Amino acid sequence: MTDTFVSHLECSMTGEHYPAGQVHGLSRVGRPLLVRYDLDAIRDAVSKDMINQAAAPGFWRYAPFLPVTLAENRVSLGEVMTPLISLQQTAAALGAKPGKLLVKDEGRLPTGSFKARGLCLAVSMAKELGLQHLAIPTNGNAGAALAAYARRAGQRATVFCPEDTPDINIREIQQQGADTWLVNGLINDCGRIVGDGKEPVGWFDVSTLKEPYRIEGKKTMGLELAEQLGWTLPDVIFYPTGGGTGLIGMWKAFHELKTIGWLDGKLPRMVAVQAEGCAPIVNAWEQGEEHAPLWENAATVAAGIRVPIAVGDFLILRAVRESDGFAIAVSDEQLMTVRDRIAQDEGLLLCPEGAATAAAYQLAREQGLISANETAVLFNCATGLKYPMAPVAQTLDKDQPVDYTRFY
Repeated sequence: MTDTFVSHLECSMTGEHYPAGQVHGLSRVGRPLLVRYDLDAIRDAVSKDMINQAAAPGFWRYAPFLPVTLAENRVSLGEVMTPLISLQQTAAALGAKPGKLLVKDEGRLPTGSFKARGLCLAVSMAKELGLQHLAIPTNGNAGAALAAYARRAGQRATVFCPEDTPDINIREIQQQGADTWLVNGLINDCGRIVGDGKEPVGWFDVSTLKEPYRIEGKKTMGLELAEQLGWTLPDVIFYPTGGGTGLIGMWKAFHELKTIGWLDGKLPRMVAVQAEGCAPIVNAWEQGEEHAPLWENAATVAAGIRVPIAVGDFLILRAVRESDGFAIAVSDEQLMTVRDRIAQDEGLLLCPEGAATAAAYQLAREQGLISANETAVLFNCATGLKYPMAPVAQTLDKDQPVDYTRFY
């Protein structure tokens, strides 16, 4: 087996080829580059049994589908295969039949979010390519993942956060060794600072889709989901969509698996879930547009999907349309109500972005966009422990008699 099956990189807009094994950002026309593989060679050299029996932990078991050439460049913090959890107590209330509604809980990964996948691959490729200083704009979880994996690899990380980023995220980023800065703006403002600093500072920009490898890390969600379901796929996938790397990555993974003959039948319908206070992709989908203009005055409690403009907007919309999926927005009230209900009834604490997918599923059922008979997977992108929760107000005085009737 060769060390890597990468054949070349390709501009997602024009199809222009770029050589593998070199440092790349965006293409010459300012669009994301996609890693392409010799899929015929993978088909001949790799089997499902090899993947099933792989000793590598977590998503590194899919190394043949990933771009890192040398095993020593695979940075790891103990990744795991994240579980699929069936919603049992709340499925009926959300409009699902028993066993048809599953949550893939990405909060079990290092740094508590699915950002670990993309940033692990970006950092590993940076190590392979000799890059030493990485910079990123973040709403929280991506910065934490970069901070952790960069320090693990012995690299420097500089992170820029909107000043209203959840405090726990900011502290986490700083605690894990990143040079951490708060910016009086949104993530696109932070992104501009990173982009403008490339020449004077010399850092490498690992913003969403502005380098080729975060998408390869997020692609492992699709590979892992297929393996967990016996190399089949669900009918529908609900994905919390900001920059959309995971949705694009999974769609890429499914096509690669289908090309090598590991999947049969239809691919899942991909659903891009956004918040009503920041829904550029939903608006573009409803208007039949290929690109999504900047969303003014973006605001939502789901900070991770508060992305006013996405460089890969056309790739998100392309995947949604090719899959016969749709884009849907939910209110903050809807997603927080569902978050609380699932936590209290299921014992499963979703992050607000993950809860948005559950609220979107309920809304889609009410609107007749999906059937109760369809198997749906909701992506919970981070642990709910990173987000504010209601305070506990009930107290007991140890020095006073306890009225046990209060506990009936």
